[in-house]
Amino acid sequence: MQFFSDFTSAFRKDSKFQLFFLSVLTVGLSYGLYKGIIDNYLAEAVAMTEFDKGVSEFFRELPGLLLVFILAAFYMLSAETLYKLGAVIMLAGMMMQTVVPENKVMVILAIILYSLGDHIQLGMRTTLTLEYAREGRSGRALGYISSIMQGGQLIGFLIISTAFLFVSGVIAYRAVFAVSTVLIALGAVFAFRLTGRSETDKTKRRFYFRKKYTKYYFLEVFYGARKQVFFTFGPYVLILFYGASTSVISLLFAISAIFSFLLSPVIGKIIDKLGYKIVMVADTLILVIVCFFYGFAHRIFPTNVAFLICCANYVLDSIISLASMASNVYVHDLADTPEEARATISTGLSVNHLITILIALFGGWIWRTLGMEMLFVLSAFLGLCNSAYAATIRSPKKERMGEVTA
Repeated sequence: MQFFSDFTSAFRKDSKFQLFFLSVLTVGLSYGLYKGIIDNYLAEAVAMTEFDKGVSEFFRELPGLLLVFILAAFYMLSAETLYKLGAVIMLAGMMMQTVVPENKVMVILAIILYSLGDHIQLGMRTTLTLEYAREGRSGRALGYISSIMQGGQLIGFLIISTAFLFVSGVIAYRAVFAVSTVLIALGAVFAFRLTGRSETDKTKRRFYFRKKYTKYYFLEVFYGARKQVFFTFGPYVLILFYGASTSVISLLFAISAIFSFLLSPVIGKIIDKLGYKIVMVADTLILVIVCFFYGFAHRIFPTNVAFLICCANYVLDSIISLASMASNVYVHDLADTPEEARATISTGLSVNHLITILIALFGGWIWRTLGMEMLFVLSAFLGLCNSAYAATIRSPKKERMGEVTA
């Protein structure tokens, strides 16, 4: 009860956060089912190698790179309307995933469509959360919405982990895709009941570059690169190198979701209390340790021990990744208006994906030619760059003063 009391206190009473909450929850559940099987589906049913996985991720992340141009084309639409559009596109993508054969090209096309809707919703989810949050509680609001999303995913992961102890094969995968389709449709119903028009409607710009956000853009580049290594190749290392089953992978995702669900509000409060600068620096320093053990555990320990160490470090990476919300709070504090924050965050997502798609494209090649260890050495190096750059952040007041002086 305390959680829900704290949750509601983080949002304005005149906002539509209840419907928003239900939409996020159902989409999270759908994503949990989808994410719980997709890596094993690609490896086992579609027979994608580590190089093929990198190529598929390149195309999956491509909508993120193009997001700012897509949003620019719909600049007259409100955040609520764009959120609804994302739901419809996600629904079309999951429906396609359910019916296409196990052909690499067709599967990648379905992934692209789903990813487009997901990326549109991702930007609008952050924007609407900040719009609905009470003043001074942006970090808490982001933390709670992240927990709701993670909670939905957790349920999905646990369902998959249990179900795939008894079932397997293409038919089982397709059944999961079908259920995910129904859940996305339900989430879309909640989304379409968001009748308000956020204050961000006043802006007519979505492609938004300003000098005072330069550090934010660079932070998004570093974070996007290091994130992609674990998101794309972390599970694939466990599947191809250690032979992890669908049930095991889903259980690992579930454990990660439990920690994320419990710790998202905590990290949000830490951001509000200590500031985003300290959180961003500490986040990527911890990453160096995670990368070392993930990449080199098999050279130090027996295979079964190395597998457990990699699983533990995968969970730890998912926890420290929650600190990414700090950059959104940084933008929100630096922006002069909510409209400006919305446009900047959307642009930041595309900047994030600019290097992300390159990491996805060449990551498989690096693994195949130089070994998987080099992937995590690269991730650790990018994490250090992120920490060093985050340490140069000044307060919003000083940032504005610097901009005026320039």
